[in-house]
Amino acid sequence: MNGDFACLIVADESPEFPAALTYAALLAKNAGWRLVMLRVVEPAEPAPWAAISEEIKRQAHAAAESLTQRFAAEMWAECGITPQSVIREGELRPEIKKLLDDDVGIRLVVLASGAGAGGPGPLVSSLAKGQGLGGRAVPVVVVPGQLTKEEVRTFSLSLSPPAPGAAPSA
Repeated sequence: MNGDFACLIVADESPEFPAALTYAALLAKNAGWRLVMLRVVEPAEPAPWAAISEEIKRQAHAAAESLTQRFAAEMWAECGITPQSVIREGELRPEIKKLLDDDVGIRLVVLASGAGAGGPGPLVSSLAKGQGLGGRAVPVVVVPGQLTKEEVRTFSLSLSPPAPGAAPSA
């Protein structure tokens, strides 16, 4: 176990995200890693007055903070791990790349895949086309959007290492 290593999950408001977050939290907990939850706020469109632009930006950051706090509380209650929330402003892919460059302890990225007719989502689609996340090579795990949190929990727990002193299974 290495507390310097981390698993990164990209937070969004999709219905598929909670299952992917549960997977990432259980994986990080079982590995003894940190869990980093990134929420990227899109830059606000320029408004005619600076005060309006600043208020739009403030509200977007407040919403992102509220979202990450809610998910962090849920993971503490469900898995006993508190994600480190990172909120950045910009475009998603460049901000993921910057975070991977800034935090070299991140060894794995977990993404939620869309379950609907719209496909897996733009980030997962671009990764499938081989575009990568840039810079440093980091493995990416895509959690299928059709999985429920309960299914993810069952799957994750079946991958857990045996308790110290437990007899190996046959």
